Amino acid sequence: MMKASGNTRIEIARQGIITDEMKHVAEEEGVAPEELAEDIAQGRTVISRNRNHDIKPLGIGKGLRTKINANIGTSRDRISLEEEMEKLDVLIQYGADAVMDLSTGGPIKDIRRLLLRKSTISVGTVPIYEAVAKAAEDRGSIAKMSVDDLFDAIEGHAEEGVDFVTVHCGLTRRTIETLREDGRILDIVSRGGAFLVEWMIYNDRENPLFEEYDRLLELSRKYDLTLSLGDGARPGCLSDATDRTQIDELLTLGALRDRALNAGVQVIIEGPGHVPLNQVELNMKMQKEICKGAPFYVLGPLVTDIAMGYDHIAAAIGGAVGGAAGADFLCYVTPSEHIRLPGIEDVKEGVIASKIAAHAADIAKGVKGAIEIDNEMARRRKALDWNGQIELSLNPERVKKWRAEVPPGESRVCSMCGEFCAIKTVEEALKKK
Repeated sequence: MMKASGNTRIEIARQGIITDEMKHVAEEEGVAPEELAEDIAQGRTVISRNRNHDIKPLGIGKGLRTKINANIGTSRDRISLEEEMEKLDVLIQYGADAVMDLSTGGPIKDIRRLLLRKSTISVGTVPIYEAVAKAAEDRGSIAKMSVDDLFDAIEGHAEEGVDFVTVHCGLTRRTIETLREDGRILDIVSRGGAFLVEWMIYNDRENPLFEEYDRLLELSRKYDLTLSLGDGARPGCLSDATDRTQIDELLTLGALRDRALNAGVQVIIEGPGHVPLNQVELNMKMQKEICKGAPFYVLGPLVTDIAMGYDHIAAAIGGAVGGAAGADFLCYVTPSEHIRLPGIEDVKEGVIASKIAAHAADIAKGVKGAIEIDNEMARRRKALDWNGQIELSLNPERVKKWRAEVPPGESRVCSMCGEFCAIKTVEEALKKK
C-alpha cells in the first residue's frame, strides 16, 4: 500500500501552493482558495483525507460550514458487521460529514477495513481501543498493553487509510492528581481516557502519547495523518464542567497543538461533553484562545444530565450554541446515549438532530449559503409548494408519511389549520381590492 510522501498539507500551504484538494474545499465552501491555504498553514483549518482513502476532501475549521460526525461500532455485547454497515448507509443518507469507528468487540480490524471500503465520507478511529482489546485478549489485562502496541495500532490505522485518529495526549499524571483534588462526581467518562488512567496507575508511568509525542508526530507526518487531540478528562456531568481538571488538560492540548503545527501535522482539538448552557460559549472561546484558533470538535455538548432517551436533543441545544460560538465540528449524540449501543433509528435521529444544530450555528456565524436555504424554504411555504418543502427537509420520508396520515381537505394546505390556513387567508385577502 502506498504511503504518503513529500511535504504535508501544512507545509504545502505555507509555500503558497493551492492544491486540488484546497480548490475542491474552497469551491464547496464558497471561500477563497488563498484564504483557505493561509488558514491551513496557521492551523486554523484542516483537510481530513488520507491519501490511501479515496474520498472527497473534508474541510473543518475557520469560516467553513460546521461539520458533524457520527459514531458507530460494535461492543462485546453486540457484534454485527451487517448492522454497522447499515448504520453507515443511514448516517451518510442523512448528511453526516464523517464517521468514527469505535468498535471494541469482535473482529475490529475487519470492521474498520470494511468501513474504509464502503464509506464515501471521512473516517476516524480511536486506535487505543484496538490496542487495549488485543492486550486484554492476549495478556489478560489492559495494563499489559505495551507502548509499541499502541503506536503499532496508530500506524496500522493510518496505513490502511483512516483519515483522522483520536489520541488522548493531554491526559497526564499531573491531570490524575488534579482529578483527585477536584473531587468530581464523575471522574473520567472518556473510554480512551479511562484506559490510559488505568495504564498509568498500574504501570506507574506517564501517558506514552504525551511522553513520546514526538514519535506520534513523526508517524503522523509520514502519513499526513490528522490528529484529533482527545479530551480524556472531559466533564461527564454538569457539576464537573469547566473545573481545574478539564482546564489543565486543555492547556496541555494547547501546547501540543503548537508542537504539532511546528512539525507540519494537522490537529483538531476535542472539547467537553456535559456543560451548563450558560458555560457553553465560555468553553468555546477558551479553547479558541488557548489553542490559537485550532478547529474545535465537541461531543454535544449536553446541557442537562437528565435527558436519557432524549440526549440527542440536549446535545443539539448545546451544539447549536457551541457552534455559534466557534465550534467547527459536532459529534452527534443519539437518543440511546448512556443507555445502550445505538440502533439504526437512533443513528438517524442523532444525525438529524446534530444536522439541525450545525445549520443553526452556521446561520448565526454567517456561513455563506446557510440562511439562503431557509429563505428558499420560506418561499416554498409561501407558495404552498409541498413537494418543494419536502425536498428541502432533513427527513423527507417522515414529512411525506405524516402529511399522508392526516390528509387535509384541500391539497394546498395542511390539516393543522385546514381551511383557516394563515398563508392562504392573507394571500387571498391581499388580492382583494
